Amino acid sequence: MFQMSLSRSFIALVLFALAGQAVAAVGETHRTTTTPTAALRNADGSPKVAITVWYPAKEGAHETLRVIGPDNAPLFKTGSAADDAPPAQGRYPVVLLSHGFGGTARMMAWFGTALARTGIVVIAVDHPGSNGRGLITGNGAAWWWERAEDLKAAWNTIQADPELSPHIDAKRLGVAGFSAGGFAALVAGGARVDVQHFADFCQKHPNDGVCAPQLEAPDLTARDIGKWLKDPAMQARFKDAAADHAIPGVRAVFVMAPAIVQAIAPDSLRRMQVPVSILVGTADTVAPPATNADVVAQLVPGATEQRLAGATHYDFLGDCQPPAKKAVPQCAQANHQAQAHEAALAAAIKVFQQAWH
Repeated sequence: MFQMSLSRSFIALVLFALAGQAVAAVGETHRTTTTPTAALRNADGSPKVAITVWYPAKEGAHETLRVIGPDNAPLFKTGSAADDAPPAQGRYPVVLLSHGFGGTARMMAWFGTALARTGIVVIAVDHPGSNGRGLITGNGAAWWWERAEDLKAAWNTIQADPELSPHIDAKRLGVAGFSAGGFAALVAGGARVDVQHFADFCQKHPNDGVCAPQLEAPDLTARDIGKWLKDPAMQARFKDAAADHAIPGVRAVFVMAPAIVQAIAPDSLRRMQVPVSILVGTADTVAPPATNADVVAQLVPGATEQRLAGATHYDFLGDCQPPAKKAVPQCAQANHQAQAHEAALAAAIKVFQQAWH
């Protein structure tokens, strides 16, 4: 069992040593892209996918705090960045980042801005129909494999962006994710989706945390996946699930509390050829390690797994503030956030830097 009790100052030294280039400031900018299914997932029918990019910015850029909720009483603090600051000179490696079910790119800014501060461009998205900025939809909740396609579309968009593309090194690419975003990262890294495998699992284990209703959308439950598979209107889309959704060029994968692992074909995990690093809390009941993180660790060749004693699923959210402890049920379960964040950053930097050198 892996336990963390490292101080923030020590972690900062570790990050600096592993990254090899800390930056003076972090910028944040926004773009949009489209995918063929975004309109089917977004509640408003929009074909757009929102993109957030954190990147090394020129020295002197003025950063402001990133928060969720009212500025005078935020629910979450998620890092700091300078809006639309000029990028720093140079080409930097890239990490594609996928948030959890009902989350947002902003919720994961604690991770994205910290990676950017070590000299990495981080490209995150708000997954259509599965994010906290709009209504969660049945399609957004059930079509998990489309998350990898969202990341792919965002990556293609930024590679073609005249302002950002001169500052990215496409040969140094990684992908990271939390919860359902961890699933997306694994699929982007080469794992293949098997919806029937997940349906069979939930039929046998209906009370498993991933099959049970989620706090973010209690009316939607993965227990219904068997019914969806029999719905003629869903047949074509579920056939697409088994296609290859890998993103070319990904050289390493980092996942935090990965979920929906039972929807991945076991043989495809055995065939993964990129380094995979896993971080999970021992008290995670939303995506229980035994049926998620441990499965990845056991099947992926050379995968490494770190376990945080007592950490829960929601310790990987942005920093819960006092008002959130009462207003946000997830934050009531987040009592080891500092340890979880420190461990995540150290593990992510390690696996990516080792893969890129």
